[in-house]
Amino acid sequence: MTNAISHASPPEQESLPRVDLRTFSFSPSIYPGMIRPAGSGIAPGSLVRVYDRNGDPFGCGFYNRRARAPLRMFHHGPEVVGEDVLDQLVERAIELRRQYVKADESTTAWRVVFSDADQLPGFTVDKFGDTLSVEITTLAAWQRLPRWLPLLHEACGTHRHHVACDPAIASMEGIKGEPPPSPPAASARFVEHGIRYEARFRDGHKTGFFCDQRENRLRLARWVDGRPMLDLCCYTGGFSLAAKLIGGSDDVTAVDLDEKAIVQARRNANLNQTRLDLVHADAFTWLRQMIQNGRSWPVVVLDPPKFVFHRDDLDDARRKYEDLNRLALSVLEPGGLFVTCSCSGQLAPHLFEQSVIRAAHRARRRLRILDSTGAGPDHPVASNSPETRYLKVIWARA
Repeated sequence: MTNAISHASPPEQESLPRVDLRTFSFSPSIYPGMIRPAGSGIAPGSLVRVYDRNGDPFGCGFYNRRARAPLRMFHHGPEVVGEDVLDQLVERAIELRRQYVKADESTTAWRVVFSDADQLPGFTVDKFGDTLSVEITTLAAWQRLPRWLPLLHEACGTHRHHVACDPAIASMEGIKGEPPPSPPAASARFVEHGIRYEARFRDGHKTGFFCDQRENRLRLARWVDGRPMLDLCCYTGGFSLAAKLIGGSDDVTAVDLDEKAIVQARRNANLNQTRLDLVHADAFTWLRQMIQNGRSWPVVVLDPPKFVFHRDDLDDARRKYEDLNRLALSVLEPGGLFVTCSCSGQLAPHLFEQSVIRAAHRARRRLRILDSTGAGPDHPVASNSPETRYLKVIWARA
């Protein structure tokens, strides 16, 4: 873990502290201008009872005065809830995946808890074989790790965990200390649709592997139909290996700027006794060179990293998406399959589609959009949190 918080137990009170809203919002993230001044005695990470601007009970949440979003709502209604309800939310998240998603049937890697989508703000958990990979973004979630991790291990049949928190978030939230101890968990191996992978947690992005693309990887494998494929921003080779081992493509070129990701993609290929043509390069620069060289592919997959971190980034990010998609379309053969993705939660689906269409027209190409998909069902979307529909995938012929 990089930086984490003090391991004091979460404050529990029979009578919860009170926080009042200035404006109505059903969002799980409530920012300073939306809250009336709260009492200075509320311990960071506390459960609080929230009242609307008319003074009526509105719900319950976590409060941390120093956080960018000081109030994180997890319950709406007049009831006063306690830590036992939070435990039930953890158990309900697992039950959802087991009962409806049937996650264990096709993979040993799946999302167990998805933050606001499971009413557990700042708490994201993926299962990789015998290991839980946990990403923390709120002080309240960190404080409750000693309570929640045993519940998760018992329900998931796991016995190791790796906990990560971005240093900038840890500093903002006031997170310090070490997470609950675990047997060594630097990496874990797992299987998805019969393909073997390894996630290395300290070297990887987010929880170490993108479980959200599982169904999209399988669809790509079925549509690639043995044709050569270019996998841009390939990370650790998920799309590439699915195209090769399930889709029958013998010619797969995979490009990524992250040298550690390329190393892991090679490891994943070795686990399956195959090889990929791996290229360590910046996708923008490399594509311009390929255009000059007159190279093209019948299938192009583009899955870049997140470009939007704050609303102020939106205009610049849209330009990046448009430029990168234009370059990618310029190396796609006429009539080829184009699969392009965005994982930026603050970029609405229609804005992403607009950027892709503009990119196509700038490249003098016309798209026939076949489908638009997103994350798998183990990544549910919360109706009051549009950002949980963060992954957008457009399938098109050009």
